[in-house]
Amino acid sequence: MSRIPPEACETMAEVRAGVDSIDRALVTLLAERMRFMDAAARIKPGRNMVRDEPRKAQVIANAQREAEALGLDPALVGQLWEQLVEASIAHETIMWDRLRAQGDDNARD
Repeated sequence: MSRIPPEACETMAEVRAGVDSIDRALVTLLAERMRFMDAAARIKPGRNMVRDEPRKAQVIANAQREAEALGLDPALVGQLWEQLVEASIAHETIMWDRLRAQGDDNARD
Protein backbone atom coordinates (compact mmCIF):
# COMPACT_ATOMS: atom_id res chain seq x y z
CA MET A 1 0.00 0.00 0.00
CA SER A 2 1.42 3.37 -0.94
CA ARG A 3 1.36 6.11 1.63
CA ILE A 4 0.72 9.76 1.13
CA PRO A 5 3.52 12.17 1.98
CA PRO A 6 3.39 13.78 5.44
CA GLU A 7 2.81 17.21 3.92
CA ALA A 8 -0.41 15.97 2.28
CA CYS A 9 -1.90 14.44 5.45
CA GLU A 10 -5.16 16.02 6.49
CA THR A 11 -6.31 13.57 9.17
CA MET A 12 -4.72 11.73 12.07
CA ALA A 13 -5.77 8.47 10.40
CA GLU A 14 -3.53 9.39 7.44
CA VAL A 15 -0.66 10.33 9.77
CA ARG A 16 -1.01 7.08 11.71
CA ALA A 17 -1.20 5.01 8.53
CA GLY A 18 2.01 6.64 7.33
CA VAL A 19 3.77 6.06 10.65
CA ASP A 20 2.62 2.42 10.73
CA SER A 21 3.93 1.92 7.19
CA ILE A 22 7.30 3.42 8.11
CA ASP A 23 7.47 1.27 11.26
CA ARG A 24 6.87 -1.92 9.23
CA ALA A 25 9.66 -0.90 6.85
CA LEU A 26 12.01 -0.12 9.76
CA VAL A 27 11.38 -3.50 11.39
CA THR A 28 12.08 -5.20 8.05
CA LEU A 29 15.37 -3.30 7.77
CA LEU A 30 16.28 -4.11 11.39
CA ALA A 31 15.71 -7.81 10.71
CA GLU A 32 18.03 -7.57 7.70
CA ARG A 33 20.62 -5.68 9.77
CA MET A 34 20.56 -8.44 12.38
CA ARG A 35 21.12 -11.04 9.65
CA PHE A 36 24.33 -9.15 8.86
CA MET A 37 25.22 -9.44 12.56
CA ASP A 38 24.61 -13.19 12.24
CA ALA A 39 27.05 -13.24 9.33
CA ALA A 40 29.61 -11.27 11.34
CA ALA A 41 29.25 -13.75 14.21
CA ARG A 42 29.87 -16.60 11.77
CA ILE A 43 32.89 -14.92 10.18
CA LYS A 44 34.75 -13.44 13.18
CA PRO A 45 37.20 -16.01 14.55
CA GLY A 46 37.41 -14.61 18.09
CA ARG A 47 34.68 -13.55 20.52
CA ASN A 48 36.85 -10.57 21.49
CA MET A 49 36.42 -9.31 17.92
CA VAL A 50 32.65 -8.87 18.28
CA ARG A 51 32.99 -5.52 20.04
CA ASP A 52 34.90 -3.12 17.80
CA GLU A 53 34.81 0.37 19.33
CA PRO A 54 36.43 2.16 16.35
CA ARG A 55 33.83 0.59 14.01
CA LYS A 56 31.03 1.48 16.44
CA ALA A 57 32.15 5.12 16.45
CA GLN A 58 32.35 5.11 12.65
CA VAL A 59 28.82 3.69 12.27
CA ILE A 60 27.37 6.29 14.64
CA ALA A 61 29.27 9.14 12.94
CA ASN A 62 28.08 7.94 9.52
CA ALA A 63 24.46 7.96 10.72
CA GLN A 64 24.87 11.42 12.23
CA ARG A 65 26.32 12.79 8.97
CA GLU A 66 23.43 11.29 7.03
CA ALA A 67 20.94 12.74 9.53
CA GLU A 68 22.45 16.19 9.20
CA ALA A 69 22.31 15.98 5.41
CA LEU A 70 18.60 15.17 5.70
CA GLY A 71 17.86 17.96 8.16
CA LEU A 72 17.46 15.60 11.11
CA ASP A 73 18.97 16.27 14.53
CA PRO A 74 22.36 14.45 14.54
CA ALA A 75 22.35 14.23 18.35
CA LEU A 76 19.02 12.39 18.31
CA VAL A 77 20.27 10.01 15.63
CA GLY A 78 23.49 9.50 17.60
CA GLN A 79 21.48 8.43 20.65
CA LEU A 80 19.33 6.08 18.60
CA TRP A 81 22.33 4.58 16.83
CA GLU A 82 24.15 4.10 20.13
CA GLN A 83 21.26 1.90 21.25
CA LEU A 84 21.02 0.19 17.87
CA VAL A 85 24.72 -0.64 17.75
CA GLU A 86 24.76 -1.89 21.34
CA ALA A 87 21.75 -4.11 20.60
CA SER A 88 23.53 -5.35 17.49
CA ILE A 89 26.67 -6.17 19.49
CA ALA A 90 24.59 -8.04 22.06
CA HIS A 91 22.86 -9.99 19.29
CA GLU A 92 26.14 -10.78 17.58
CA THR A 93 27.68 -11.97 20.85
CA ILE A 94 24.75 -14.32 21.48
CA MET A 95 25.00 -15.65 17.93
CA TRP A 96 28.78 -16.04 18.18
CA ASP A 97 28.36 -18.12 21.34
CA ARG A 98 25.47 -20.11 19.87
CA LEU A 99 27.38 -20.96 16.70
CA ARG A 100 30.41 -22.13 18.67
CA ALA A 101 28.24 -24.17 21.06
CA GLN A 102 26.64 -25.91 18.07
CA GLY A 103 30.09 -26.68 16.78
CA ASP A 104 30.99 -28.19 20.15
CA ASP A 105 27.80 -30.30 20.11
CA ASN A 106 28.60 -31.55 16.61
CA ALA A 107 32.15 -32.39 17.64
CA ARG A 108 30.82 -34.67 20.39
CA ASP A 109 28.60 -36.68 18.01
